[in-house]
Amino acid sequence: MEGQIKKIFGLDLGTAYSSIAYVDENGKPHIIPNSDNQRVTPSVIFFDQGEIIVGDVAKENAKLYPDDVISFVKRAMGEPDFLFEHDGSTYRPEEISSYIIKKVVQDAEKTLGEKITDIVVTCPAYFGINEREATQRAGEIAGYNVRQIINEPTAAAIAYGSIQTEDRRVVLVYDLGGGTFDVTLIDITPESIEVVCTGGDHNLGGKDWDDCIVNNMAQEFQKATNTDKDILEDPDTCQDLLLTAEKAKKILGQRKKTPIVITHGGERVKVELSREKFEQLTEALLERTITFTQEMLQKAKEKGYDKFDEIILVGGATRMPQVANRIQEVFKVEPKIFDPDEAVAKGAAIYGSKLAINDELVKRIAEKTGHAIEPNTSIEDQAKILASTSPEILKNVSIELADITGYSLPAVENSLVKIKDVTSKSFGIVVENPGKKEEVFNLIFKNTAVPIDITKQFFTGAENQETVLIRIMENELMDQIVALERSTEIGTAILNLPKGLPKESLVQIFFKLNDDGRLKITAVEKTESRMVEVLIDTRSVIQGQELEEAKVRCQSLVVH
Repeated sequence: MEGQIKKIFGLDLGTAYSSIAYVDENGKPHIIPNSDNQRVTPSVIFFDQGEIIVGDVAKENAKLYPDDVISFVKRAMGEPDFLFEHDGSTYRPEEISSYIIKKVVQDAEKTLGEKITDIVVTCPAYFGINEREATQRAGEIAGYNVRQIINEPTAAAIAYGSIQTEDRRVVLVYDLGGGTFDVTLIDITPESIEVVCTGGDHNLGGKDWDDCIVNNMAQEFQKATNTDKDILEDPDTCQDLLLTAEKAKKILGQRKKTPIVITHGGERVKVELSREKFEQLTEALLERTITFTQEMLQKAKEKGYDKFDEIILVGGATRMPQVANRIQEVFKVEPKIFDPDEAVAKGAAIYGSKLAINDELVKRIAEKTGHAIEPNTSIEDQAKILASTSPEILKNVSIELADITGYSLPAVENSLVKIKDVTSKSFGIVVENPGKKEEVFNLIFKNTAVPIDITKQFFTGAENQETVLIRIMENELMDQIVALERSTEIGTAILNLPKGLPKESLVQIFFKLNDDGRLKITAVEKTESRMVEVLIDTRSVIQGQELEEAKVRCQSLVVH
């Protein structure tokens, strides 16, 4: 409709909790409550006799029906061998995640009374190609247009940067969520938000603190009942203890001790857990986050950043007092707890608003300059168009857009803030060294700013070679040459060669990594300019007929 800007919503697809937000005409982000009037929804799914239930009810039923409930599925995103089996059917992580997305968006639609079609979805910064592709597919299965996948700490920094009025600040974002940990250094100015370095672990989060409590409770039960039986082998008991542990952890954030009741096999044991004991049990976990942070800061030093101004804590698990205390002790900076449950969704919404407003700006600039544009222009192409537009035209179009849409001029101008992210992985191809041993030659290195284009020349290895098998690899290392076993294959392409080529004929490889972590590879044989292109579409991610069937299932299901 003329005079309106299409909303693009921000969705935090969390390991433990998910939420959704939008930005109003004044540029202010708002979390949208769910049907229970809660601002976050547990990322828990209950398969209840043909019905899909997501959220608090699913979480509560985990205790009664542990085999019918699945949680923390985000940790399995991009894993080819993960399947959840239930009632004769199997589900991939992407499809399970789509139910969470559908529930959160459906509730938002009911609250706002409007249809939602376009979303920006967040993921951990260290997610690789597989995990990002899986996240994209989850949104598509749920029936939505996923405009962008952005990193969670980047989203949090966008939210933080939107309320800052100071000049340049270098901010360390320490993001400890329910199931994942990210740490990122970000350079924030009034004109830009630029990621410097990032690191983390997708198997480290608040759940691991819960597991420490659970294991301790199992040991306390053994002591009290004088038995060596592992009560955690009982799924019902295990689920009960997990829920108890999460509650105990929250209580210990406010009090110095809490009573815990353990029930198993008709026996009931009451124990007391102190904050001091809890901190001892989980000390190694906290130190892992410190190690990751120190490693990331060392990489930042290599890029010229030897200090930072602030530390912000994001993610519900940062409410544990020991987190802030230990960070201040190590880094000598008092951390700020910044909107731990909502910053990521709000930052994604601000990013979505930037895309939406820039869509309109680019459209109107094109009309004034006579240039043709494609619908849903990527943020990379938007940036190029906006950067090449004269300040006078850009100012006039911004004022015009604000007048027509009702958006405030500052909200429109804020959409021009530049956002630069980095890749969390290195990418390369398999080559043969002079000793005929296969190894990985990295073309794009971890913590390189995206988007990025790289071209490298390679040579055929034999006379009359008919094809080149291009194996695209992903790894965590910063070296040019990496051992094959330390990399993961994420895709392949075959380049057909002309007949009669001599040995060491030239083949050019082009790598292009875009803003949301999608990788495109082009290989060209230079004699006859034969070419093969591949947009990495990993085999470990749901695709083809399986993808289409998942879409049909999700659209036909009612998610409660």
